[in-house]
Amino acid sequence: MQNISLEPGGQFELSGAPLETLHQTCAEVNSHLYQVKAVAEEMGIGFLGIGLQPKWGLKDTPIMPKGRYEILRNYLPKVGSLGLDMMFRTCTVQVNLDFSSEVDMIRKFRASLALQPIATALFANSPFTEGKPNGYLSMRSQVWTDVDNDRTGMIPFVFDYSFGFEQYVDYALDVPMWFVYRKKKYIDCSGLSFRDFMAGKLAPIPGELPTLNDWENHLTTIQPEVRLKRYLEMRGADVGPRWSLRALPAFWVGLLYDDISLQNVLDLIADWTAEERQMLRNKVPKSGLKTPFRDGLLKHVAEDVVRFAKDGLERRGFKEIGFLNEVAEVVRTGITPAEKLLESYHGKWRGSVDPVFEELQY
Repeated sequence: MQNISLEPGGQFELSGAPLETLHQTCAEVNSHLYQVKAVAEEMGIGFLGIGLQPKWGLKDTPIMPKGRYEILRNYLPKVGSLGLDMMFRTCTVQVNLDFSSEVDMIRKFRASLALQPIATALFANSPFTEGKPNGYLSMRSQVWTDVDNDRTGMIPFVFDYSFGFEQYVDYALDVPMWFVYRKKKYIDCSGLSFRDFMAGKLAPIPGELPTLNDWENHLTTIQPEVRLKRYLEMRGADVGPRWSLRALPAFWVGLLYDDISLQNVLDLIADWTAEERQMLRNKVPKSGLKTPFRDGLLKHVAEDVVRFAKDGLERRGFKEIGFLNEVAEVVRTGITPAEKLLESYHGKWRGSVDPVFEELQY
């Protein structure tokens, strides 16, 4: 039940199997990295754990020959200035978690969406663009602020009293389409409405009605900070060092799969306003844990959140708490992976990003 896909700029994505414990997830990732390394080394190819290509420009990036990517290359520059950077130069790691009911989904969606900027800060790992510091700790997260605002962002209606499956479906129906897949070909439907498709009025394929598969494909083109499908997908973190591939799922599992920790998070965020949540989304890519929040810094909120996550893992009883050791160190020191890279760049690397390709290679 695993899948590997080749993303637009050659990013290599493992979609893992549904698993019960973080130990199983860790073993799966280790096995995957061992296998790709064994094959790729003979070709002189390495795999780099970083949130944004640190050296190449867009013109230097190979384009993977998939029909849907051609459609996106034409459409995204019409709706935002950084869509091609997202496609070809960014890399994320995502965590997918189950919910047991609509009420459970709502609680987990609200908790994870509010805390997504904290995950962005803790795992920030994209401070370089085209060989130089870019002024951000997570340039990957910054890129997502100007890709296509019809389908990205902090979707504030999740915190409405009336929120549930139906409201998300209404939102998804109004997100402009990208494509329809027919007879092994992608048909360009960019900017058109799924509501029109439901009525058989989609101009490129008039009279044809969508299948459930069309709807599932459309849902994958919606890209907010947390995405709802048959599970919830956390989308806020940069790819990082090997430890982070274990730590990110540990962080979210500890918070969302333990009732006490989940309630603690909901209590913590209960009086956060939509403006405050959006402010964190806007400022964290640049200032990380040092982002001012209320009477202190985001670091102080992150300390509480990491403690909730550790307590949640402890109560799960699978001896998973060790996966958060490095995150606990990040929050203790306030120094993110990106800031460590910048320190090396200005120090022992002497103004070169080339050592990244050794130090962050899996």
